[in-house]
Amino acid sequence: MSQNLVPSDSEQNNNNKLNSQNNNDGYNAEHVQILDEIEAVRLRPGMYIGGTGRDGLHHLLYEIVYNSIDEAMEGYCDHIEVTIHKDNSITVVDNGRGVPVDIIPGTEITALEAVLTHLHAGAKFGKGAYSISSGLHGVGAAAVNALSTWLRAEVRRQGNIYLQEYKKGIPTEPIHVIGEATDTGTTISFLADDSIFEDINYDFNVTYQRLRELAFLNKGVPIHLKDERSGQEKAAYFEGGIASFVHRLNRNRQVIHSAPIYLSATVESTAIEVAMQYNSSFTDSSFCFANCVNTKEGGTHLTGFRSALTRALNDYARKNKLIKDSDANFTGEDVRQGLVSIISVKLPEPQFEGQTKSKLGNPEVRSHVEVAVADKLTLYLEQHPDEARAIIGKGLTAAKAREAARKARDLVLKKSSFDTSTLPGKLVDCSEKNPELCEIYLVEGDSAGGSAKQGRDRRYQAILPLKGKILNVEKASQDRILQHEEIRALITALRANSDGEFNLAKLRYHRIIIMTDADIDGSHIRTLLLTFFYRHMVDLINEGYLYIAQPPLYRIKSGKKQYWVYSDQERERITKELQGSKVEIQRYKGLGEMSPEQLWSTTMNPASRTLFKVHVEDAMSVDQTFQMLMGSEVLPRKNFIQAHAQSVRNLDV
Repeated sequence: MSQNLVPSDSEQNNNNKLNSQNNNDGYNAEHVQILDEIEAVRLRPGMYIGGTGRDGLHHLLYEIVYNSIDEAMEGYCDHIEVTIHKDNSITVVDNGRGVPVDIIPGTEITALEAVLTHLHAGAKFGKGAYSISSGLHGVGAAAVNALSTWLRAEVRRQGNIYLQEYKKGIPTEPIHVIGEATDTGTTISFLADDSIFEDINYDFNVTYQRLRELAFLNKGVPIHLKDERSGQEKAAYFEGGIASFVHRLNRNRQVIHSAPIYLSATVESTAIEVAMQYNSSFTDSSFCFANCVNTKEGGTHLTGFRSALTRALNDYARKNKLIKDSDANFTGEDVRQGLVSIISVKLPEPQFEGQTKSKLGNPEVRSHVEVAVADKLTLYLEQHPDEARAIIGKGLTAAKAREAARKARDLVLKKSSFDTSTLPGKLVDCSEKNPELCEIYLVEGDSAGGSAKQGRDRRYQAILPLKGKILNVEKASQDRILQHEEIRALITALRANSDGEFNLAKLRYHRIIIMTDADIDGSHIRTLLLTFFYRHMVDLINEGYLYIAQPPLYRIKSGKKQYWVYSDQERERITKELQGSKVEIQRYKGLGEMSPEQLWSTTMNPASRTLFKVHVEDAMSVDQTFQMLMGSEVLPRKNFIQAHAQSVRNLDV
């Protein structure tokens, strides 16, 4: 069949009109830019390091350390030093092989310059230099260079010390020899660009926690951190590896069996390590890593571990008649209650989701981990019958609590529907129905609740007064939690539970704001609420829906002028400025002391209020903090209070 490919007159006229419109609509070829790689990173840094806030800043440091860790995983590096200098520049030194400095065949550029100036350049793409690495994209070092005011690279290799320096990702000189070397390794120094980052001040504790993780994951490799700004120094070195890691995480808990269970195996090319230990708590604290990268959102390695754990414990319990024939199998929830576990896998070709590598996607890893953990854990249980019975006993207790919780949950759900007539009687709802536009204030007591009800914008602001202090969920089973009146009211108001599972899609408000008094009781209530949300609705935090309101501490009046003050430091500054004037200072211990108008203008008006978004930066640190502050063990909490007593501010007695 033939076709006429020459346009008709009418088609030609239409094409002419289309071309005319394209030439006159203000958008043509001159608007299309082709950025070089360095420009692209500087223009869109979030694509490469996740953002330009504190997380992104620290990610720069980690990217350079990851390269040293890759050398350690290959067996070529056994010492890493990290220094934070007084000007917030960073130096990372390792004693690995040193980045090659010769010309890449077929190019006119050295290997060192390539990895520091070209995206997707590196030795981690399967050519044999690295069997395992944390960096697969070849982006990290080049991104750090692009986002730095300056970077200095020294390589100790082949008896020489080689140097090349860069400014904003661009080399300022060719690579050249500056001295003789007696060892091998790489030293990278850089200063983050303060025109890109919100703040270039590194947090020593945050940095050390991550370096300590890496030391746990690479047993026998010491990592030393020095802060020249404060003189602080810490070294991390662990012969016990991830078993020591679990022991540390459980140090403030009552454990069910004395020593962590350590399992290791290699399936095909995937090296698998698992350490786990049960405690008397009601929470599951599982942390997973892929090639030493903290995969905060889990992935296939975590899924494989959980499947194997449930299967192995059920099989053992059935085989040894520890579960009645008439009883149902353990669920995943049953076998994870009170569990602290570390899952670490190392593989040649990890598939991370995004450059920040928060989730592992390799489908084959799930089966590798599941097979290895099921076999090794089954063997452990058979060889350690006392520990096995203790673990099964913990699971049986959890199963009974789950059934009791189901009955309590059914009671809550029976009283709950999406008809607003069945919402909690104490809830003062808003008229808007679109959750994206709605916010709910969780308010301490009836007095503050009354002021908030009168002061709010009823179109989109809901108020839920909470009577007294809610249950400490860190020390309570699921059935007790769901029997607690204030928690039931909170769950029903949020509509976040459906069929017993947290369901973010059913959430009625996309801003949940904790608003408590500025006194010690208010701080305690806020901590109790944060514990509940973190332990039972952490997705709500991860999605950025949870906030803390900051009410003023003082009102300062001088003549007709009025100041709302949110800290003691601000109060001192203002009173000094007002010296010579008659000054009245009112301290607000309770929200109920403010009139509705005052509460609106200081704490609830979107145009003038201050809200802090709740954000989990380090899940392990948060887990330990809640356990220490809200758990059953008294001594760790006492030690913490004594250690921090001198730094307490705004203490009401």
